[in-house]
Amino acid sequence: MSPQTFERTVRCPVSARETFEWHVRPGALRRLLPPWDNASVKSGSGPEERLEQGARTTIRLGVGPVGIDWEAEIAELDAEATFFVDRSLSGPFKSWVHRHQVEAAGDGASTLTDHIDYELPLGGLGRLFGGGFTRTKLARMFAWRHRVMLHDLECHADAAAQGFSGKTIAITGASGLVGSSLAAFLRTGGHRVLELVRREPRAPHEVRWSPRDGEVDHARLEGIDGIVHLAGESIFGLRWTEDKKRRIEESRVLGTRTIVDAIGRLDRPPAAFVSASAIGWYGDRGDKKLTEEAAMGEGFLAETCAAWEAEADRVQGDVRGVKLRLGVVLDPGGGALATMLPAFKAGVGGKLGSGEQWFPWVALDDVIGAFHRGLFDTGLRGAANLVAPGEVTNADFTKTLGKVLGRPTILPVPEFGLKAALGKEQAQEMLLASVRVVPAALESAGFRFHHPHLEGALMHALGKRQ
Repeated sequence: MSPQTFERTVRCPVSARETFEWHVRPGALRRLLPPWDNASVKSGSGPEERLEQGARTTIRLGVGPVGIDWEAEIAELDAEATFFVDRSLSGPFKSWVHRHQVEAAGDGASTLTDHIDYELPLGGLGRLFGGGFTRTKLARMFAWRHRVMLHDLECHADAAAQGFSGKTIAITGASGLVGSSLAAFLRTGGHRVLELVRREPRAPHEVRWSPRDGEVDHARLEGIDGIVHLAGESIFGLRWTEDKKRRIEESRVLGTRTIVDAIGRLDRPPAAFVSASAIGWYGDRGDKKLTEEAAMGEGFLAETCAAWEAEADRVQGDVRGVKLRLGVVLDPGGGALATMLPAFKAGVGGKLGSGEQWFPWVALDDVIGAFHRGLFDTGLRGAANLVAPGEVTNADFTKTLGKVLGRPTILPVPEFGLKAALGKEQAQEMLLASVRVVPAALESAGFRFHHPHLEGALMHALGKRQ
């Protein structure tokens, strides 16, 4: 029985050489793993290694006992002809040969063609019962992969036009949802990434730091071009006990203080320090539109954000400081959306409380793009709201997520139930507060959101667009 074939071609806004380089640079595989499949790299090339012929990688699909290991190798790679081929050694397919071919398309553009010849297990039965499902899944996956690649190519081209290429960037919190994606993104652009870790370093790209003790390996940070500070205790999960609140605040304040103090001791400090903050700065503000000029609000999160930002503001000299106040980051690989999905997929999701509270959200790729922009845009400094321009209430969000998933959303969660489960303070500040934030500073700087509207952002994140 002959193999089945899947092919998809996309036009890229950069040269064939740059499109090819994006794929073979470190970070590309991490960027191309669909977040809805619970896929992760189990073994293979390190985060600083380029793709080379003969390289083998094992990807874990799914979790727990239902997970499958998929091992593949680069069978061919020709940098001059701008193509490479990977083939499956073991995994869900009987056979799999995937050719990535990049060709010039004129006017400085190029095309990428993904051509796959594959066989399903169980012969005719596999084709009969799994053929349509597999074709649909491949179409979803490669549509998503191409959108991610085009986002990255566009962002890197814009930065290169400003002279931002071949830089060295340090990141705290590089193992988190945003940090791991940002590190991979920067590596696909040809940058070197140093990851600050609290344990003893195990690789050349790791740098030891201890925010609790105020310690950093300063020598490793001399001469770097930028620092992105993302580390901080998650506000999700456990109820806000006094100990949990202390960890939330100290992780942000002490961590930022440690990094800023380290910058102050460097003989060759970075040009930019881009620090995360959060829209919790504004507190519960009803229907009022909030730009970066709005005053600080009230409550635990507002006070924590104020102390957090005060430490970031201590950066001095020629170091340009940027504070990005994040909204709810939407990605099924972690954070709020990952927490919501099980209930919504089961058809028991619903609005929280009245649902009238504003729900400031932002797509993960736009978070990555904004932190990247903060590193090289010399006109961007101070606080900037990192939320999508498409404003929605919690009821709007609930309805839209249900629509994208094809599930009902008719079971609201009453306010008293949230407060009983989480405690009054946590429920009010995290889930019931109304914060109508707008990204005035980013829009004034000319930042383009790739996912400005909620339905499109969720369709992309959940792989529903083909």
